[in-house]
Amino acid sequence: MTMGSATGRTLLSRQVVILLLLFGGYAACYFGRANFSVTMPLLVDELVRRGLTPEDALVRLGGVYSLGVLAYALGKMFLGGLGDFWGGRCSFLVALGGATLFTMLFTLGGGLPLFTLAWIGNRLTQSIGWAGLIKVTGRWFDFRHHGSVIAILSVSYLIGDALARQSMGMLLAHGASWVDVYRFAALVLAALLIFNLLWLRDSRVEVGFNPATVNPTNLYSKSVQPDGRTTLLGLLGPLVTSPSFRLVCLLSFGCTVVREAFNVWMPLFLKEGAGYDAAGAASLSAIFPAVGAVSVLLTGWLGDRLGVSGRATLLFAGLAATAVTLMALYGLPPDLIGRTATVALIGLVAFCLLGPYSYLGGAFALDFGGARGGAIASGLIDGVGYLGGTLAGAGVARLSVVYGWHGVFVGLAAVATASAVAAGFLMYAQAQAARE
Repeated sequence: MTMGSATGRTLLSRQVVILLLLFGGYAACYFGRANFSVTMPLLVDELVRRGLTPEDALVRLGGVYSLGVLAYALGKMFLGGLGDFWGGRCSFLVALGGATLFTMLFTLGGGLPLFTLAWIGNRLTQSIGWAGLIKVTGRWFDFRHHGSVIAILSVSYLIGDALARQSMGMLLAHGASWVDVYRFAALVLAALLIFNLLWLRDSRVEVGFNPATVNPTNLYSKSVQPDGRTTLLGLLGPLVTSPSFRLVCLLSFGCTVVREAFNVWMPLFLKEGAGYDAAGAASLSAIFPAVGAVSVLLTGWLGDRLGVSGRATLLFAGLAATAVTLMALYGLPPDLIGRTATVALIGLVAFCLLGPYSYLGGAFALDFGGARGGAIASGLIDGVGYLGGTLAGAGVARLSVVYGWHGVFVGLAAVATASAVAAGFLMYAQAQAARE
């Protein structure tokens, strides 16, 4: 065995370890997010016992969720780029540690004020986790593997979400309270925090390997910072002046509205609209991330094989199909087609939406940012997206109260349609760039 092959195998083994740590850590973060959605029916009951009407409790909790998403969005936009200054590992550990602490804080009770503080703290600290993951990925893997690697890592939040919902549903079925669910989530987060603290490293250079190669067409390939320094203006300039980057941010806005609406309200819809009990609704809501995981892997593989505009093409097709499926959910209510068919349509939304959505803050971010600006590119794309996600809390709650779930699906279909149009423009722009 030659020295080169031995070195290659050693690097591969270290890359596998890094991939597992990032995958497990980010999957654990979703135990600190899905708990709010899974326990929503129980939290509504808790607030009703404290004197609110069911409608007021629903709107208040929707408002709490929106504040958390707003904190998440602002954190991604203004704090995500910290990974380009202090390293992706630090950002990733802060996300895991903050999620652990604030999830435990939620269990202390105290009603809406403490719920709001804990949820905002949880989402704010988690906001820098994905950008940190992207930064570490760019420093451990060569750019020609980014599509496959990020597809695998994107599955982490879907698998984490699905596992969280299934396990929490089982806890609720065995009589656990919402406080028990939150303690369980904190335990999972703490375990992955320890693993990453011990074994995660910022880059392969730290352990004696050559630096990873970056995409030569990234927006920083022709710009040089004086003395090799990294400045905020130097990072932001190439991104905000790129029309394609701005279009990806707009797409992130629309896609996140739809995704977050399903993430937070699906258990309640399955309970109120489809007639499942709280435990059954919690378990069945796992179909959204579970089917999405299959979509992410498939579209990640296809996107690498369809050329320069391949990802944009799949994004356009997926969003158009999402809009059609959402209108089917509006026109074919559970009492008409049955509960099983309704769940199947929810799975179809996940398949059409989540695979193409995973490109935005992942592969697109590294394509634009390379090793130098990958964290801030990811943070801006996701940050703008989660500004849209704030509409999925109080906005969807009010729609459901005034117009019912039919009104919610019509609104989401309109958002998906507008996003599909934007994806069409991106597809055209990338095809033009390829011809030039």
